[in-house]
Amino acid sequence: MAFDPSKYTVAKARPLPVILLLDRSGSMSGNKINQLNASVNEMIESFKTAGQGEVDINVAVISFGVGGATYDVPLQPAKNIESLLCLNANGGTPMGMALNMAKDMLEDKSIIPSSGYRPAVVLVSDGEPNDNWESAMQAFIGSGRSSKCERFAMAIGATETDPVLNQFLSGTENKVFLADQAAKIRDFFKFVTMSVSVRSRSQNPNALLPAASNTPARLEDLAKEFGLDL
Repeated sequence: MAFDPSKYTVAKARPLPVILLLDRSGSMSGNKINQLNASVNEMIESFKTAGQGEVDINVAVISFGVGGATYDVPLQPAKNIESLLCLNANGGTPMGMALNMAKDMLEDKSIIPSSGYRPAVVLVSDGEPNDNWESAMQAFIGSGRSSKCERFAMAIGATETDPVLNQFLSGTENKVFLADQAAKIRDFFKFVTMSVSVRSRSQNPNALLPAASNTPARLEDLAKEFGLDL
């Protein structure tokens, strides 16, 4: 029988994308932006060891503030990210531009292949958008691959009834996380880290966790079951 080397190759890990949409407007200055930077860097560090052989957690960061929306971290495996995120707060809140950039990334199969797992998108903001965000939001949640993503949202210094962030979460079982103090930013990112990490170790990383499992206490139990140090 002829030797077939294809039978002895290691399967390539499938990406599980995590896209962060972060508000760096002027109202985020001071302790809020510092806590945001530290929390994101901690999340990325946790993701470096959270996946398993067939799952590779990828991370992208899009921030919005002065100068519009920018790609601060191009989508790449978390383990390849070496530079610490250091956003500076200034300017307005062009959230619509960030949503459009994220949707372009999600719809581009050369960036996120069809073989990848369901992406998670995280939106963090402390104020009302001041650009044409309505049409961008509707396109993001209403059509294409972006509408099928897992979505998380945090309101900093706002209320959990924030209409913009609640619209972003429409159609999901997730609730707006309220960070009325900057110190709670870390709690939110730890929660998202646990949720994505547990999903990456599950039998079907494409499936979203049921609502009963998507709580901090239950996620901590699941993380321990998978041996995740979070």
